Amino acid sequence: MVPVALAPQIPLPAPTHLSSQPPLEGQDRARRTDGIVADLRLVPAETPGSRSLTDQLIETNAGVARSMAARYRNRGIDLDDLEQVALLGLTKAAQRFDPDAGHDFLSYAVPTIRGELRRHFRDSGWMVRPPRRVQELQSRISRAQRELETQLHRSPRPTEVAVHLGESLESVVEALTADGCFMPTSLDGPVGDGSSTLGDLLGHHDRALDSAEARIVLGPVVSRLTERDRLIVQLRFVEERTQQEIAESVGLTQAQVSRVLTRILGDLRSELLETSVA
Repeated sequence: MVPVALAPQIPLPAPTHLSSQPPLEGQDRARRTDGIVADLRLVPAETPGSRSLTDQLIETNAGVARSMAARYRNRGIDLDDLEQVALLGLTKAAQRFDPDAGHDFLSYAVPTIRGELRRHFRDSGWMVRPPRRVQELQSRISRAQRELETQLHRSPRPTEVAVHLGESLESVVEALTADGCFMPTSLDGPVGDGSSTLGDLLGHHDRALDSAEARIVLGPVVSRLTERDRLIVQLRFVEERTQQEIAESVGLTQAQVSRVLTRILGDLRSELLETSVA
């Protein structure tokens, strides 16, 4: 079998219920999602009504799934495929979501979508290393080509290389086709018209996208904190104040602020873990 640079992609079925309407964003999306979840609590599960509401839940949050897919672009898999994987994860999350569990939908769905995307990269793979026999044959072919070029005063044909080495033509063609597929391409190599390098075309890590995802996941659980706890979180992690400065602002000692922060972080961690495995 001739190795290839990328594992074959298996098309994934895109959800058929997504409309062509512009996606809802921000507060509009959040309000729409909350309304659908509230309606889901009022209808029996596994009924036409609940299935219709689940479809609406997917459609309302499809933009979030596509935004998450965009984080992984320029890594060797087409964006269209990544969006299908993300929408598949969103669909799974919506179908498994329990509206009576008290969780915010996106704090439940985002880990599921992210898991599907990472699993897709793991399963699809990147480069495929040729078998050792192919690598060894490539080395022999290289020597044979130099010898035959001296004798023939031209580049030898694959059939001539095969005869010279006593190998089948199929084996020689396989080795020639695989040549270089296990060697990384230089990021400094020119592409296109030569004005850009491969490295110029690679995506970069966007911290703003990380922050947006963190807000989606943490927003609902932080909103359930007491007013004082939310203020302490704001002062510590947004305004980056010291524990002593926070103590002076809220009327506590530095030691008390330290204990409160430890408790808050423990509560948030527990609730996020509970949400991700629910």
